[in-house]
Amino acid sequence: MPVNSDLQFDALIPAQMAAKAEQIGVKKAHLNPVSMFVLAVLAGAFIALGAIFSTTVVAGAGEALPYGVTRLLAGVVFSLGLILVIIGGAELFTGNNLIVMAWASRKVSTSLLVQNWIVVYLGNFVGALGTAALVYASGQYTFGKGAVGAAALATGDFKAGLGFGQALALGVLCNALVCLAVWLTFSARTTTDRILAILPPIAAFVAAGFEHSIANMYFIPIALFVKAGAPAPFWTAIGMTAADFPHLTWGKFLINNLLPVTLGNIIGGAFMVGVVYWFVYLRPMRTAWPAPSARGTQNEPGPQAEAVSAVSARPVGDDRR
Repeated sequence: MPVNSDLQFDALIPAQMAAKAEQIGVKKAHLNPVSMFVLAVLAGAFIALGAIFSTTVVAGAGEALPYGVTRLLAGVVFSLGLILVIIGGAELFTGNNLIVMAWASRKVSTSLLVQNWIVVYLGNFVGALGTAALVYASGQYTFGKGAVGAAALATGDFKAGLGFGQALALGVLCNALVCLAVWLTFSARTTTDRILAILPPIAAFVAAGFEHSIANMYFIPIALFVKAGAPAPFWTAIGMTAADFPHLTWGKFLINNLLPVTLGNIIGGAFMVGVVYWFVYLRPMRTAWPAPSARGTQNEPGPQAEAVSAVSARPVGDDRR
């Protein structure tokens, strides 16, 4: 039986990952806008599911576990969101910041790049906000004698109370890690590879308290819904009132958090990861070497020898997501 010499089982190396990222960026940018929006709604919902998992796991844990351990648990379970996006197939704004690699190579126009980011961002918002509304309607926040709702309120109030500069910086750090997680999945050849590549960077950004714009489209609205509509028994159960969460307003959510975090996410993902890897592996590189000398000896270039060629090497990677 003949053996396929092209069959490989090793993970892709960074140069191949860069070529694959470029190919995927082209496909994403040319996706039908309707399909793009629907997949973006799914991604927003997927990230919200990770946020629900995270909030539920840490509910009440702060009283029994050290801060760092609690944050680590929150990060590990939150990674469900990106796993669903990558394995299930969806369009996530923060991950799509890597389309800049195809844009920098002039394989995607500026208009297509901006269109993708806008459509996907809006779709993510719809998916995350819709999931928050559904979770509120389900009463899940009352579970654990109100511990889940109390954790959601504390998380949302903290995020909405961040200063603009702090939220921007936390957004930069966050999406650097998220895009590194996506970048690592480009080396994978199996589903297991992808999951294992996603876990450490995502757990790290959540544990460190960095800010993810799409996740915050769930974290803060669910807290706003609870603050505005939770019944009296809930407040009695947690021993607090709505007045104890002064930062939870729609204005602070949109201006103090979502705006700076989104800008920070773009800087961290598009520039600190996408542009850097494009520069290293995909930028046009001009390599010159001396022409053969008149004496016929290649090692002894003649006085008229000069650069004669330019090459650009771009390995072709696996075309799977």
